[in-house]
Amino acid sequence: MDAEPRSRAQRRLDTEHRLTHDVDVWVASASADGAPYLVPLSFDWDGHALLAATPTNSPTGRNLAATRVVRLALGRTRDVTMIDGDVEVLGLDALPRERGDRFARRTGFDPREPATSYSWFQIVPRRIQAWREANELSGRELMRDGRWLT
Repeated sequence: MDAEPRSRAQRRLDTEHRLTHDVDVWVASASADGAPYLVPLSFDWDGHALLAATPTNSPTGRNLAATRVVRLALGRTRDVTMIDGDVEVLGLDALPRERGDRFARRTGFDPREPATSYSWFQIVPRRIQAWREANELSGRELMRDGRWLT
């Protein structure tokens, strides 16, 4: 039998913990003509936005730059956090050095070092959902229009 469903407050705490402690996220993007693309990327969470980096000319980089929207997935299929977000594309020199250094420390990767041209992708969550089992499908929405629900 499934565990009792978590309250919205507990799901938010669990989601914020995951954002603070997880290092990798599944990134789903689509080209302008709708071709889907899915890759794992490392990220850093600053309490407001996720920061990721990928080669500027990779399918993900091109998709995010063209559409400016993304869907992210954290966790396992039976304990998932889904995030729909708006994307801002930034050059590698557009962030304060401290923010880039924090990303590099947290993820073990510094996109400012490779010869390949990378961009930063700042993702501001617009909608967040979290659920474990079918009994948590009701009430899975934690954030709507960029605002946490109470």
